[in-house]
Amino acid sequence: MLYKRGGTWWYEFVFNGSRIRESAKTTSRTIARQAELKRRRDLALSVNGLVKREPPPLFPIAAKQWLDSKTALTPLGQAYYGQYVGKLKRHFGNRLISDITADDIADLQRTRMAERLSGRQVNCEVATLRCVLRHFGLWAGISHRVKMLKERTDTGRALSIGDERRLLDAIAQSPSAALYPFFILSLDAGLRPAETRALRRRDLNLVWRDGVIEAGEIIVSDSKTDAGSGRCIPLTQRACGALSLWLSRFPDAGPDAFVFPFHHVGLAGNGRKPHLWGIDLNRPMSTYSYKTAFNTARATAKVDCRFYDARHSFITRLAENPTISEETIRQLAGHVSPRMLARYAHIRAQARRAAIATLEPRAGAERAKIEGDYPQNPPQSADGAKPVLN
Repeated sequence: MLYKRGGTWWYEFVFNGSRIRESAKTTSRTIARQAELKRRRDLALSVNGLVKREPPPLFPIAAKQWLDSKTALTPLGQAYYGQYVGKLKRHFGNRLISDITADDIADLQRTRMAERLSGRQVNCEVATLRCVLRHFGLWAGISHRVKMLKERTDTGRALSIGDERRLLDAIAQSPSAALYPFFILSLDAGLRPAETRALRRRDLNLVWRDGVIEAGEIIVSDSKTDAGSGRCIPLTQRACGALSLWLSRFPDAGPDAFVFPFHHVGLAGNGRKPHLWGIDLNRPMSTYSYKTAFNTARATAKVDCRFYDARHSFITRLAENPTISEETIRQLAGHVSPRMLARYAHIRAQARRAAIATLEPRAGAERAKIEGDYPQNPPQSADGAKPVLN
């Protein structure tokens, strides 16, 4: 039965003993009749177990649906998975998600290894693909045939004092005014580059005096780990000095402005002095800008390292200090597991020798005591015969 209510057509009928009364959401009687017939047919198919399954989507659509379902991700998490989803879309194109097999994943791994990506990078991409397939119930059937690649755990290193000095000298000469304070926050505060880019003015608790930051601390609001978010890191005097010069460039910045805002670097005047232009305080600095400037600086300094090695150096130097507990290191670095702490704490040879040296006095005293009580070379008689011990 069709009837009109407030200008909209409704349909009503009895199906399997139940009364169905729904709006057709239309002002056309003809469309309302078709909607009623479709509703009756859908109910009949459902009761008889003949519901037609939705066809599997193309991979780009499936990946977007999965990423949209991750509503609890932080902005950094969205960016993390977004980059791998983009790479996977380019690799698989418009293939049906149901057509992706374990052999296809192995081919993906071979392709990425040929591009000289690390095992860690390839595994992160495969893990993202696994999440998409699992979302559509397609992972269980092929999981037993997919093998993750081995990952190196010694890729990072702590900078030596000499390397650090040469690198900082080159960074200080860089046209990018942001590079020096950006790098110092990794070296002296252990911030990940993504954490530094996400910093806003409200995340800084600073004490200013005569136009210079005298002391301060950073509250890390966005991090890739739960342990990393919300941690408080006091600033070194070097970091205070670097931030004093950098922040003074943006006198109109409010609490929501990014500490390292989006900008371009240009060269002006006869002296070709660098200057900032195109500044947008409401956007973070691009990843490309600091990576390009850093690669140029390390080439100038002739130091073979990664930007992330500044964070390695921070944690290593904390770990080398015996008065600093592991819990304090975790609170500053944002790690929670001893395994992750061991990954970053590359204790150098000099620190190892110093640790062993602390055992020497005790070892020497105990050895003297043992030798006094139980002589290893008993005294011999005048004729050279060993005495008989009773």
